[in-house]
Amino acid sequence: MDYSNFLMMKEELSLIAVMVILLLYDLMASKNGLRYFQPVACILFGVHTLLNIVPGVAGEAFGGMYQYTPMMGVVKSILNVGTLIVLMQAEGWLKSDTTVHKRGEFYFLTLTTLLGMYFMISAGNFLFFFIGLETASIPMATLVAFDKFKRESAEAGAKYILNAVFASGLSLYGMSLIYGTTGTLYFDDIPAAVNGSPLQIMAFLFFVVGLFFKISLVPFHQWTPDVYQGAPTTVTSYLSVISKGAAVFVLMTILMKVFSPIAAQWQGVLYGVIIATITIANLFAIRQRNIKRFLAYSSISQAGYIVLGVISASALGMTSLVYYILVYMVSNLAAFGVISAIENRSGKVTIDDYNGLYATNPKLVLVMTLAMFSLAGIPPFAGFFSKFFIFAAAAQQGYYILVLIALINTIISLYYYLLVVKAMFINKNEAPIAAFRSDGYMRASLAACSMGILLLGVLSVVYDRISLLSYGM
Repeated sequence: MDYSNFLMMKEELSLIAVMVILLLYDLMASKNGLRYFQPVACILFGVHTLLNIVPGVAGEAFGGMYQYTPMMGVVKSILNVGTLIVLMQAEGWLKSDTTVHKRGEFYFLTLTTLLGMYFMISAGNFLFFFIGLETASIPMATLVAFDKFKRESAEAGAKYILNAVFASGLSLYGMSLIYGTTGTLYFDDIPAAVNGSPLQIMAFLFFVVGLFFKISLVPFHQWTPDVYQGAPTTVTSYLSVISKGAAVFVLMTILMKVFSPIAAQWQGVLYGVIIATITIANLFAIRQRNIKRFLAYSSISQAGYIVLGVISASALGMTSLVYYILVYMVSNLAAFGVISAIENRSGKVTIDDYNGLYATNPKLVLVMTLAMFSLAGIPPFAGFFSKFFIFAAAAQQGYYILVLIALINTIISLYYYLLVVKAMFINKNEAPIAAFRSDGYMRASLAACSMGILLLGVLSVVYDRISLLSYGM
């Protein structure tokens, strides 16, 4: 065996090193030493992020099962930054009496799911991809049910794992049909044997079900509101951003690499899925009063917008997709950070609870307002530019009607995003949530997200750097 193959997997090896160190620290440290678990974990993961922030050179390992391109390195770095923000926001929740003894388990499970996403992103073979998919999915179900003594969390975990198993089974069946009709599982070899036969079309449909589930695309979205509401808020934020971002990028790369000979067919499927996803999610978001269910439908709608980059299957589409993931990450994590801070302090999670919040917690209100404006696509915030580029990528390929429908839905989304802003600034409340001060980790994470919302849209170097590494079909 050529052990030099492992040198290609620098991100994975670095992450595994962090996981092993944290595991040993959790097992061997004294009770007094465990007080420093949070700073040690954040510093270690921060070092891992910095060591891998510069993409490496393209290459492959293990006979092509593992592949690496600079764009894959960029996506992994984005996921690293998002995960670091989530870990910082988790401090207030993890130090509570019910979870402080499970802090090590939370970190190990979270980083295990991230490792699975790394495998998915760099997979050059369906078998390796499936290993990554399951490595990311199974620990995620445990995280969703982390507050096992709360009925909502246990119920959310059961719903997630049942849906995940069903979706994985369908995807695995699709992979078996792909292998049966092409004779190989390697991404680079499959296109030569794809002829668009009915069996291959069916194989494609079964396969994408698993990724549609991860991304929360209609009609595989119904688990999302219940799971987002029942899971701990920190887990919900991780699930809504990191998991979704990895799955969308993987969907695009596999469709372009493996299924390029039947592009007309899968673009037709995505056309209908995008319209249904954006429209249904927006209509249901208007009706929500629980803010976590509200952001669940918001994330479903955002997934529909992201897939506009997938359907374009161009270099501009890939650039817009990765840029959108980055902007969506900072915007959504800002919103969930505020929700987490308020929930940890007061236990309140409905939009009506936010009435008059500006009078007592103006800084949190400012961050939430920036997040809502960015998610809605209001200029000059980063969300406006991400939507502009994703629409431009779809329009470049001639999807004008699809872009028009997406634009109409964007106008609809303005209404429900501004409902949250209205509640905080305008609605009266005789007993608003009392003023409080978040912990230092939360304040730092919210400051980082706010800076991202304000600067990512105007710093063209970020988009330009992503553009240099993009490729199309």
